[in-house]
Amino acid sequence: MKRRLTLTLAAAALAGAALGGCAGPTPADYAAEKPALDLKTYFDGELVAHGLFTDRSGKVARRFVVQLTGRWNGDQGVLDERFTYSDGKTERRVWRLTALGGGRYEGRADDVVGVAQGVAAGNALNWRYTLALPVDGKVVEVQFDDWMFLMDERVMLNKAVMSKFGVRLGEVTLSFYKGPTR
Repeated sequence: MKRRLTLTLAAAALAGAALGGCAGPTPADYAAEKPALDLKTYFDGELVAHGLFTDRSGKVARRFVVQLTGRWNGDQGVLDERFTYSDGKTERRVWRLTALGGGRYEGRADDVVGVAQGVAAGNALNWRYTLALPVDGKVVEVQFDDWMFLMDERVMLNKAVMSKFGVRLGEVTLSFYKGPTR
């Protein structure tokens, strides 16, 4: 009996170690990276982003440009995103952002289910949220694990993994540029 308990505990410890070893990065991993990302500073004013969506095989399925306007009043911000896709279709998402302090943020938008949770440290921000995405006449709820990295005062890179039930569906890649566009 004692041997069985020891084997069970050892197996549980190995399984826990294996799962912990599979954990991805955390914002704290980037705490020493510069320049420091402050959403209230970066997403204030006019920005443009160029992006693409790749499906799970890596094929580019959609390209787009986003015109963004950010405004903050204290710890409350609004980020107005206007998407234009390569096929001419357009879309708009308006984020209502709240800086909670300590590098934590919340975000809400009409097509976000519940509340997006964000954590920033150093030059990085990780957003996690569920998006209600229209697909073939239906609305499908998909999860986003969204990472932003400030490269300098004008450029930020963004990579988001989209999944459903833990299965990776594809990735969104964006390059943001702050300031006047050409």
